[in-house]
Amino acid sequence: MRRVAVIGAGNIGEALLSGLVKSGFDPEKIIATNRSPERSAELRERYGVRTTSDNHEAVQNCDVVFLCVKPAGLLDVIEEVSEGFADSDDTPVLVSMAAGVTLAAMDEAVASAGAPIARVMPNTPMLVGKGVLAVAYGRFVEDEQREAVEELLAAAGEVVVVQESQMDAVTAVSGSGPAYFFLVTEAMVDAAVSLGLPRDLAQRLATTTAAGAGAMLDDADNPVDLRAKVSSPAGTTARAIRELEESGLRGAFYRAMEACARRSAELGE
Repeated sequence: MRRVAVIGAGNIGEALLSGLVKSGFDPEKIIATNRSPERSAELRERYGVRTTSDNHEAVQNCDVVFLCVKPAGLLDVIEEVSEGFADSDDTPVLVSMAAGVTLAAMDEAVASAGAPIARVMPNTPMLVGKGVLAVAYGRFVEDEQREAVEELLAAAGEVVVVQESQMDAVTAVSGSGPAYFFLVTEAMVDAAVSLGLPRDLAQRLATTTAAGAGAMLDDADNPVDLRAKVSSPAGTTARAIRELEESGLRGAFYRAMEACARRSAELGE
């Protein structure tokens, strides 16, 4: 069984740990790093994984290293952990879970030439095993290593392979996308309260509706057909949809997602 290191076991790192352990991966083959001794003890108790505060120690003899750190600190961590690979024939795959930082930038930060690297854009639903994890590979990643990375990522959700040139757009859709749905649900709750419903009831109705709609989308070919089926001619839903369209909802999403993609590109500069 492969050995895995998770560098920076915060929310995303823990989601990956949780998914791996739940999928049957041996926790003794996983080592996680965190700066807080209390947090490390919590992870050991909760998942049975090994922990350390030493990133260099964590990556020794590992096959795949997941870098779950903030974009600003990613290149420093890559430089740190890759120092021990220079004289090794078994360089692990370095998998970044940070937004914006390009494969080229990571390649330059690696201490040894020709290291296999990959870049992943995750999203927060991986915390409940329903994530979307888009992965782009560097040129030195071999087929067997790709299979290993995708198998491991699948423990936290659905894995899609993309070109790196698509990653900023992916960030705008799935990376930041959950927040859009949260905002729409929040707006529905507030609107329901303005119509006279108690807030607790409004929240229950809106959140349960969102969950049900998501489940239907998961089984459908496209959202257009689903919307058409619930929109009776001259009915209540059709009237509401017309109001949303005339209020510029579709244009607002175009602008918001374009702004998100631009910001993702800026983070990589």
